[in-house]
Amino acid sequence: MNSWEQRERALSILSKEIGYTKKPHGDRLRVALAFPNTYWVGMSNLGFQTVYRLFNAEAEIVCERFFLPPKQELAELLRVRAPLLTLESQTPVHELDMIAFSVSFEWDYVNVLTLLRLAGVPVYASERTARHPLVVIGGAVTFVNPEPLAPFADVIAAGEGEELVPALGRAFAAAASRAELLRLLARERGFYVPSFFEPHYDAAGALAGHTAIEAAASAPVRKAAVKLTDAMDPPSTSIFTPDTEFGARFLVEVVRGCANLCRFCWAGYNYLPVRPFPAGRILQLAEAARRHAARAGLVSIALCDHPEIERILARLLELGYSISPASLRLDDLTEPIVRMLRESGERSVTIAPETGSDRLRRVINKTVTNDEILERAALIFAAGIENLKLYFMIGLPTEADEDLVAIRDLTLQIRDRMMAGARSKGHVGRIAASVNPLIPKPGTAYQWLPMEDPAALDRKIKRLRSLTADIDNVYFTIKSERQAYFQALLSLGDRRIAPAIEIAERNGQNWRAAMAEAGVDADFYLYRDRSRDAALPWDIIDGGMKAQFFHAEFEKALRAEWTLPPKRAAENARLLPML
Repeated sequence: MNSWEQRERALSILSKEIGYTKKPHGDRLRVALAFPNTYWVGMSNLGFQTVYRLFNAEAEIVCERFFLPPKQELAELLRVRAPLLTLESQTPVHELDMIAFSVSFEWDYVNVLTLLRLAGVPVYASERTARHPLVVIGGAVTFVNPEPLAPFADVIAAGEGEELVPALGRAFAAAASRAELLRLLARERGFYVPSFFEPHYDAAGALAGHTAIEAAASAPVRKAAVKLTDAMDPPSTSIFTPDTEFGARFLVEVVRGCANLCRFCWAGYNYLPVRPFPAGRILQLAEAARRHAARAGLVSIALCDHPEIERILARLLELGYSISPASLRLDDLTEPIVRMLRESGERSVTIAPETGSDRLRRVINKTVTNDEILERAALIFAAGIENLKLYFMIGLPTEADEDLVAIRDLTLQIRDRMMAGARSKGHVGRIAASVNPLIPKPGTAYQWLPMEDPAALDRKIKRLRSLTADIDNVYFTIKSERQAYFQALLSLGDRRIAPAIEIAERNGQNWRAAMAEAGVDADFYLYRDRSRDAALPWDIIDGGMKAQFFHAEFEKALRAEWTLPPKRAAENARLLPML
């Protein structure tokens, strides 16, 4: 695919889009914003659309997009070595001042390197000079653990875009050189310059800490976060296109953060505190978007934490939207919420019991019981919702065989509620259950834990498959240990796994061969207790939660004790005298 063909394809895409921004370059800071996956995936990502809008809201910045080409086009571009072009002005990416990556998934790490190669930019930061664009890598995964990508980044942007984007613009405007720009950014909250730090290791090979080798740098780097959302526009779809996964859907973030603090959930900890966006502004944006979208996708990890969620749903229903929540937290699910979802045309909802036993749910601090789950399931099916998606995990701390049996039993009980709701309607829906092995994520109460032994995990997977086989109208998808293995390495690794990422990008993602060639021992990162380590790779970023808190939460997990969110604690206190 040559440059002319790229231009024609870009113009064809733009002709179908509504809402993109095109600015003259002039003396503005020119940003090439990349999503390291295809256009189909990237334009369905609310974070990516939000960063694009934030950059272009700055008068002195022009931001243009580029994506991973589809497979056939990618192979042709690599063959002819044609320069990769931006979408809006079809400018070669390497000619812009900055390449900014928005990275949401570990599996896209190799695509970051592919896009740099296609752009003609060295993949390692140490090989770049002042004539190359500054490479900034941000997104959710980078403020959880930036270290696997650190050698490829000039700058890691850790935190929320509303704070990071204006700071980037100020630093570029003030800096007279690339070196000065890096020093200015290192002094700003949320910007981690990997070349300003040197990791050091103990005799056993574990990370011992990071030493700042530049006066402007200090560790840990504090995550950038918005304190209040009262006067902020919520992130929402700003570009509508028919050629994406959610092309006819208006996506809007309703509330940021979650008060429940499930011990395995990095997002719950990293997006604290809970900050609802103004209901009035959510609805104004929804009204303006209605002529372009028929469905509203409500984005949040705790939708019902918004104090005006019923008002929001009622108005979206009046506007004629079909309403799709990303996921519903069971403890806040009410009859009006379920009814309005069904009235909007929704036939499926997603809930996450995580496990089948109350005991194990206390271990992970999922503050809902089997009785409550079954009560909400009955409510869902009685309202006319036909299909239910369930999320479960295995490989949890203290998990035993009876907990696997409990997953089967709880699913059967939920199925009974579905069948009861279907009798009067003459139509039976389906339950789809997704099961994933626990990856002890950075920045959680389980961050020191090893993954469960592969042989033990494989036995559990086989056991659960045998327990759940041949259940009518219930479909289990269980992710294998092998699938989780390499994802966990990318999540838990440090800078020393970067060469394996670079090799995997070149060899077609043969991770086993890449690790062997790079000399990376994945088991060292995955199956080792880290509780005695002096430092963890992700300690370079201060996400706001202290290690003492995580240690206390882990001890409570071993005792199967909840840490109740304020609302639930108050409810328990009210009910206790009645028991």
